[in-house]
Amino acid sequence: RLTGQQQEINSLMQRKSAVDEENARLKNEFGNLNRKFKDKSQELKDTEECARNKEEQNRLVIKNLEEENKGLNICCADLLSDLEKLRKQEAQWKREKSGNDVRIKNLETDLAETREQIKYLHSICSNLSSQVAVKQEELFQKDCDVVRAE
Repeated sequence: RLTGQQQEINSLMQRKSAVDEENARLKNEFGNLNRKFKDKSQELKDTEECARNKEEQNRLVIKNLEEENKGLNICCADLLSDLEKLRKQEAQWKREKSGNDVRIKNLETDLAETREQIKYLHSICSNLSSQVAVKQEELFQKDCDVVRAE
């Protein structure tokens, strides 16, 4: 009976040793898993913190871009206003130029007509000068005739 009990004790001791080994292995595995869990938790916290920082940076970038966009929209509106003023001014200048071109053309026509009149009047003047010279010569001859006749 003692040997049966001894065998049972040995068997139980072997089972206890196997259970202790399994327990140690499971504790070791649990420790490893716990470390991995802590590492992953920290990694998750770091990732979340990084994501929050990125979101904040993105919000700031978006805010700055929106402000810049407002400024550019104001600048664009000013430029469009200036462009409209310049277009109106250009149209006014074109109307004035067109009027000036007509006046210049009329003045050129008047000048050409005046030149023709001057030529014509010069011609008349030359004819009259010739006639005056002839008449003066005739008058001189008559004066000479009168002086001889006396």
